[in-house]
Amino acid sequence: MAFNKRVKIKTILELNPIGQEITLMGWVRTKRSNKNVSFIALNDGSIITNYQVVADPNLISEEILKKCSTGACLKITGIVVESQGAGQTSELNAKSIEILGEADPEKYPLQPKKHSLEFLRDIAHLRMRTNTFSAVFRVRHALAFAVHKYFNDKGFFYIHTPIVTASDAEGAGETFKVTTFELGNPPRSEDGKIDFKQDFFGRETNLTVSGQLEGELAAMALSEIYTFGPTFRAENSNTTRHLAEFWMIEPEMAFYDAEDNQNLAEDFLKYVIRYALDNCAEDLNFLAQRALEEENTKPADQRSELGLIEKLKFVVENEFVRLTYTEAIDILRNSNQNKKKKFQYLIEEWGADLQSEHERYLVEKHFKKPVILTDYPKQIKAFYMRQNEDGKTVAAMDILFPGIGEIVGGSQREERLDRLTQRMEEMHIPQEELWWYLDTRRFGATPHAGFGLGFERMVLFVTGMGNIRDVIAFPRTPGNAEF
Repeated sequence: MAFNKRVKIKTILELNPIGQEITLMGWVRTKRSNKNVSFIALNDGSIITNYQVVADPNLISEEILKKCSTGACLKITGIVVESQGAGQTSELNAKSIEILGEADPEKYPLQPKKHSLEFLRDIAHLRMRTNTFSAVFRVRHALAFAVHKYFNDKGFFYIHTPIVTASDAEGAGETFKVTTFELGNPPRSEDGKIDFKQDFFGRETNLTVSGQLEGELAAMALSEIYTFGPTFRAENSNTTRHLAEFWMIEPEMAFYDAEDNQNLAEDFLKYVIRYALDNCAEDLNFLAQRALEEENTKPADQRSELGLIEKLKFVVENEFVRLTYTEAIDILRNSNQNKKKKFQYLIEEWGADLQSEHERYLVEKHFKKPVILTDYPKQIKAFYMRQNEDGKTVAAMDILFPGIGEIVGGSQREERLDRLTQRMEEMHIPQEELWWYLDTRRFGATPHAGFGLGFERMVLFVTGMGNIRDVIAFPRTPGNAEF
């Protein structure tokens, strides 16, 4: 095979083209030199492994070699030869080096040493050049590809739902407003309220919190659809599990009941994780070692019993435990954690909204398996969930993972118009604003179901990172929209 243009490091390591002349382009991770030779570790992002370039000062000028400092971008042409040292089978003997972009070694912030994740968040424009973050974002890409492949292979159709919307699907009211008004002096109606009829869309609008409601409309025609797009919550939360801008995967399926929904969600999660295990071995092994080092800094009683790879295989290889909310409440109420008041939020009665500590107790301590919780009290769930015949619960389901808690939330949707409108009245949701949603119950309604997966939570679980801000390229959180 002839290599006439740039070759990626991943390709070189796969083909090992000894004796071939090739051209590499990438960024310098490290350089070490003596008077006889310089060794340059180059990385181009195609793989976590750096590739060693050997530069003879008799062939490459001192001026050029001086500029080959950490962070500089180089174009190097040379001959692939068998490596004399340990660590890789081949290396590149440089014939020419071109400096594509210099990096002042005194000012470049990513020096070849360990940096804290907090420091790297402050330089998010550069952090993907580190091993940790290049691995995270290659895994993120693989997971996104697996999502599309899974649904495509099952005959689902990908629907793009609106980012700007007039509805608040969750009814929580924590939305980012969208307007073209001059904020200091918006037009007002006679009663003194802001007159949104004069705004760009002719009404009050916001960034979407979910594509679910529009997804349901598509499922009522195409049977099985999914969305995968950005969503926004103006929740003033600075936890390691919350973002103001994140990506949601939301399949909606006509003719599915609650059990069908659970079966699909479990199969989907296992498929996506298995895809990462099969296709991201080098990155996951690196991240597993990193996660182990992090675990070893924790007190012994707080360390995970499973390493990252073992945890992923554990989810893929085990059937998820399924139980009702009522059964879970009994387990939690009678647990030693609750009796000894070790939960921050004590479980005292049926109807309590489960917190992350409760969800993780069920998964990590009690069952030691992923858990699907079903049939929640209707008072703590959204208006669109199908009401069960007991009058108290809805056909909801949450899937709980170790280390994460809730990773998927879904339900069978309420297809009965009278039950749906009654619930909207109870929750003070104006029916006139969702007339189009109610029309799908008036015209050819059918049982249907769906769920939502916060993509960053999935990436967090698969990569073993501890903070959700480290699995999205440029995190949007309270007080932070720098990049």
